[in-house]
Amino acid sequence: MTPRITLLRRATAALATSSALLLCTLVPTATAADTGTAPPPPALTGAQLAASWTAPLSTRDRYVVDADGDRFKLKSGNWAGAQGTWQGSGDVGDVANHQARQMSNNIPLGLDRKPMSQILADFHALGLNSIRLPFANALIHDTSTVPDQAVAANPQLRGRTPLQVLDAVVAALTADGFAVILNNHTTSYRFCCGLDGNERWNSGQSTQQWIDDWVFLTKRYRADKRVVGADLRNEVRRDTWNDANWGWGDDHDLNKALEEAGNKILQANPDMLVIMEGINWQGIPTDLTPHGRPTLTPVATLSNTLIRSDKLVYAAHFYGYTGPNHTGATGTGETHDPRYEELTPAQLAQVIDDQALFVTRSGQHFTAPVWISEFGAGGRGDTDAAERAWFANFTDILVKNDTDFAIWPLVGWTDTNGTPQDNWAMVNYSADGTRLGVMDAGDWRVTDWNKLVNAPGRTGRIAPAPRWNMLNLDYADYNVSTTMLAKPEWSPGNRKGNCPDTQRLVGLGRSDSRGLCTDAGQPAKGSGDWTVVTDERYVTGGDWASGYNKLQCPDRTFAVGYSVRSNAMAALLCAPAAASLPTSGRVLWFDRGDNRPATGGSNASDWAPGHYKGQCADDEYFAGVAFTWKWNHGGVPDALLCRPLV
Repeated sequence: MTPRITLLRRATAALATSSALLLCTLVPTATAADTGTAPPPPALTGAQLAASWTAPLSTRDRYVVDADGDRFKLKSGNWAGAQGTWQGSGDVGDVANHQARQMSNNIPLGLDRKPMSQILADFHALGLNSIRLPFANALIHDTSTVPDQAVAANPQLRGRTPLQVLDAVVAALTADGFAVILNNHTTSYRFCCGLDGNERWNSGQSTQQWIDDWVFLTKRYRADKRVVGADLRNEVRRDTWNDANWGWGDDHDLNKALEEAGNKILQANPDMLVIMEGINWQGIPTDLTPHGRPTLTPVATLSNTLIRSDKLVYAAHFYGYTGPNHTGATGTGETHDPRYEELTPAQLAQVIDDQALFVTRSGQHFTAPVWISEFGAGGRGDTDAAERAWFANFTDILVKNDTDFAIWPLVGWTDTNGTPQDNWAMVNYSADGTRLGVMDAGDWRVTDWNKLVNAPGRTGRIAPAPRWNMLNLDYADYNVSTTMLAKPEWSPGNRKGNCPDTQRLVGLGRSDSRGLCTDAGQPAKGSGDWTVVTDERYVTGGDWASGYNKLQCPDRTFAVGYSVRSNAMAALLCAPAAASLPTSGRVLWFDRGDNRPATGGSNASDWAPGHYKGQCADDEYFAGVAFTWKWNHGGVPDALLCRPLV
C-alpha cells in the first residue's frame, strides 16, 4: 500500500494507499446484462488453470513466459493479511486498532470466515491466474501459534504458527493452479504506511537479515515450482531523516540492495522471478521542499543486472488519490501537486509511461516486464466521481499496453449489517461466510474489471530476443557471472565487472567505469580456463592503436568482464569460445564522443549518462581495449577492438 502521512483521504477506503491465456471473469450473466455487456466467459477451475501453464516462469523481452515459452500474463490479486493489520497504536488485541477493523492475526485474511477452497474458488471467479502474498519479516521468526478463532473456518490450521499457515496457503494456491509471488511487505506486523518503521528493507533489521530471510523462504518453497517469484520489498520510502536512493552505493541504496538480494535468491533457486519496485517516495512533502515519487524513472539510466538475465521483473504501484509528487495525504503532508485522478486521460497515460511503462520498450538495457503490482479503488458504496473516472482511465491504460497487474486487495470483511468494512476488497466475507464481492450485483467496478481481466493481448509463444544489461562499477565490484562467483578474486585491489554467463562484454563508458553486456549473436562458450589480461602479450594482427596501451583477449576468446583502478583500465577478463572466431576487425574510437551502433544495441537509452560510450555492433565481439596515460587521458578507455562474430 502507498504511504500515508496523515488522515485517510476517504473514510470509506481504509486501504486507500495501496491475455487471452485466461479468458475468465467474475460477473454472473444477470449483472452483465444489467451493465449492457456480454456475459463473461466461464471461470477456469483449478485443474484447468493448472493445465494452462507450466512452471517455472521467466522473461523474454517485455513478457513473462512459462517453461514452454508461452506468454503468462500476470493477472493477479493481493491476498493481504500476513503483513499484519495492526495500525501501530492502542491494544494490538483490540480489533478497533486494526486496518478497517479487520484483525488478520498476521495470516491471510478470511481464513476465520470461509474455507480456503471456497476462497480460492472466488479467486478463480475473478479471472486470476496468480496471487501476490504480502508477508512481514516478523512472520518468519514468529513461534507463537495463531488463535483458534483466526482459522475458525479452516480448523485443519489450528495450532500452527503464522509461517505454517502461510505454508498451507501457498500449498493450496499452487495445487489449485495459481502462480504465487511472495511479497516482503513489512518488517514488523505494523500496517500501514508513512513513518511506520517499515520504510526500507533495512528498517528495524539489517540488510543481511533481510537477505537471509529471503534465502530462507526461497529454499523453503524451492520444491514447489508454482511459487514463481520474490517481490523483494514493498514501497520503499523516506524515513524520518533519510531518503532511499538509487545508485549511491551506501546502505540506503535500493538499487544495490535489490541486486544483492536478487542474486542470493537466484543462487538458492535459479527458477525464481526477481521482482523489483523503484523508490516510492523521496523528500519532505511541503510546497517549499523537494519531494516526489521516483517509481521506476531511475531505471532509465541505472538498470539492474542479475546472474540470470531472464528473471528480472520490475513493479510499480498507482492509486488515484496519490500523484507523481503527491503523497495522497490530506492536511499535514499535503501539497498542491496534482493527484493522478486530477490528470486528464492523456496526461495520466504520459505520466504512467514516464514512471513505469517505458521499461517495456524493447532492446534497451532496462527492458523487462512491468507488473503493476498494486492499484485499486473503493467499490461498493463509493460515490466519488473522480475516483471512478481514474479507475476507468487507469484500466484503459493497462488494457492498451497489455500490462501485467495485481489488484489491491482481494479479501475483506463485511460487518454485522452486511456492509464491507473495506470496500476496496474484491470479495468480502461476513462472520458466517456469506460473500459480497465484485461478482455480486451492486459494485460499480465490475465493468472496468471485466474489461481488464478479459482484455485481448499477446498470447502464445514468445520468441527469444537479444538482451542488453549494464555493469555498474561506480562504487564496488559488479560480479553477475555464476562462473566467476565460484572462483577466487581475479583482479585484486581493483573494481571488477563480469557479465552474466549467457552474455559477453560489448561496450565501455569513458571515465565512469560502466559497461554493457549482450547476448546478441552470442557465441557458445568453450571449456577451459578464462584468461585475465593485464598487458600486451596477446596483441596480434599488428599495432591497432599506435602509441596506446592495449589489453587484448587471446585469439578464440572474447571479453566478458573488466576491472578498473579508479576509472583507469586494469584488466580484461576473456572467456574461451567453443569455435574459432574471426581475427580481423575494426578499431572503434570514442575519446571525443559517443560511438555506438545506429541500430540495435540499446541505442535508444543511456547506460553511462554524461560520459562518452564505445560499443561494438550487435554482430561483433569485444576483443580489446586501448587507453593511454598521455595527454591527461588518465588511463581510461579510448578505443575498442571490435571483431565480427562470423
